[in-house]
Amino acid sequence: MRILLTNDDGIYAPGILAMHGVLTDMGPVDVVAPETVQSGGSHAITIRHPVLWRSIQVGDKFTGTSVEGTPGDCVKLAINALLGQRPDLVVSGINAGLNTGIHVLYSGTVAAAIEAAILGCPAIAVSFELYKDMEFDIAAGIARSVIDRIGQEGFVPGTVYNINIPELKPGLPRGVRVAPQSILPMDERIERRSDPYGREYYWLTGDFKNIGGESDTDRYMIQEGYVCVTPLRFDLTERTLMKKMEKWEWPDVATKL
Repeated sequence: MRILLTNDDGIYAPGILAMHGVLTDMGPVDVVAPETVQSGGSHAITIRHPVLWRSIQVGDKFTGTSVEGTPGDCVKLAINALLGQRPDLVVSGINAGLNTGIHVLYSGTVAAAIEAAILGCPAIAVSFELYKDMEFDIAAGIARSVIDRIGQEGFVPGTVYNINIPELKPGLPRGVRVAPQSILPMDERIERRSDPYGREYYWLTGDFKNIGGESDTDRYMIQEGYVCVTPLRFDLTERTLMKKMEKWEWPDVATKL
């Protein structure tokens, strides 16, 4: 099995180093990742200027390709140009910070996996709850065990498996759960502040936790100390509403030029 490994924290991030270490016995691992941190960039791609890349040695771990672009750029470039062989699996992560709830929509980590799915590859996104002294090697081992379980059923092309790992406190994680993405709004605020020169600016803040109670979602499972796996798709069509709209009477907008 040939694996493409990428992320949104940059090619030197500890998460991608740890993930690389647990994947190499599955087969060849090609690393193509952003040169700099791209967190929160969602599914942006570069269309207004060239995308530069270079081969680099990352410590004594691996030789990879550093891309001056977004996670989406990395996957597009890797699959369509850089790799001599199409990957059998794309893994994005480990991200420093969860990608649950609506943060899935902002995540560059998830976006890289979704780009792979768009291009017809099965993909895994791996994220790890942010806390002091994060143990990426242990999280990578957990992620690998989950990936192996998914692989037993067969990786499905065009599918994204979003894996989130809770803080590694004593007794955690408690297990693995499959749950849907939370759609509740997050506790976030836009604060108006002033810099030392009196210039005003705005800062996104808050504890970014869910507002309201819910159970059996990705965010809830993390709070309960479980590793959560959520299957994702990139088709955003609201099919129930679409069926209703097909029966509406629509205005005649035909023109004769």
